[in-house]
Amino acid sequence: MTFEHVTVLQKEAVDLLNVKEDGIYVDATLGGGGHTGVILSRLTTGTLYSFDQDETAISFNKEQYKDEIAAGKLVLIFNNFRTLKESLAERGVDHVDGVLYDLGVSSVQFDQGDRGFSYNHDAPLDMRMDQRQELTAKTIVNDWPFGDLVRVLTRYGEDRFGKAIARKIEQHREKAPIETTFDLVEVIKEAIPAPARRHGGHPAKRSFQALRVAVNDELGALEDSLGQALELLDVGGRISAISFQSQEDRLIKQMFKEKTAEPELPRGLPVMPDEMAPDYKLLTRKAIKPSEKEQEENHRSASAQLRGIERIRLS
Repeated sequence: MTFEHVTVLQKEAVDLLNVKEDGIYVDATLGGGGHTGVILSRLTTGTLYSFDQDETAISFNKEQYKDEIAAGKLVLIFNNFRTLKESLAERGVDHVDGVLYDLGVSSVQFDQGDRGFSYNHDAPLDMRMDQRQELTAKTIVNDWPFGDLVRVLTRYGEDRFGKAIARKIEQHREKAPIETTFDLVEVIKEAIPAPARRHGGHPAKRSFQALRVAVNDELGALEDSLGQALELLDVGGRISAISFQSQEDRLIKQMFKEKTAEPELPRGLPVMPDEMAPDYKLLTRKAIKPSEKEQEENHRSASAQLRGIERIRLS
């Protein structure tokens, strides 16, 4: 099996974790195993738990890291990272020294045409990261009400033509189901005015992103998982999170801000009492971006943003 995936911000994301050789770490998004490999190289007696809901990624890494798995240094978990706390508890883990997130779709998922993630390959409208789940993009496109389609396309794709696209989808599916990615691309092109199609990249890009996020409940899963990760961190433990779309980055930024915000002191109180101090501190005031060299070598890295947070005390 081949699994060609270029890991974005590979060194920077792991450096931000400040890996301890005997620590307990989580790679919440295993993918091609790029970040997992770097973390493993920095562990001696420590353990890494790597999650993925995509069976292809699990199968590939079972072979790639078979020695580390046999030695108990790496544990693969075939599950959505929103089960973080539960899945770790099942393995006797109730605190960790670091969690890494590399969000979005892997290059392999995009490039495997039959998965339906890409508007460049003609395939059934699928877009499931976890092939065990029932909901597909085809179900959303053909069965969801007009209002829900508008919500998905505008909220998750931030597409100003979301309403027009939803209306065109509604018109087409009344005649016949929209079955494939190329069928959907043609419908989207019909809905967007010709002058607008000449700018801003592929006309279906935002709609395909929106449907993928909806199919996999990506933002809901991220919010659930990140909340659990923050709770699981030991003192000195860190989270390193790479996002590729503005909504993910806003969610991470907001959750980190809430955890590190200092309360307003009452007048006349010169020093903040320890019990009022935040339990976490930001590691990144501004998001870390890939270097120009990395962006030139891997155009998919251009939108990546890396943020970090550290737990500094227990309440």
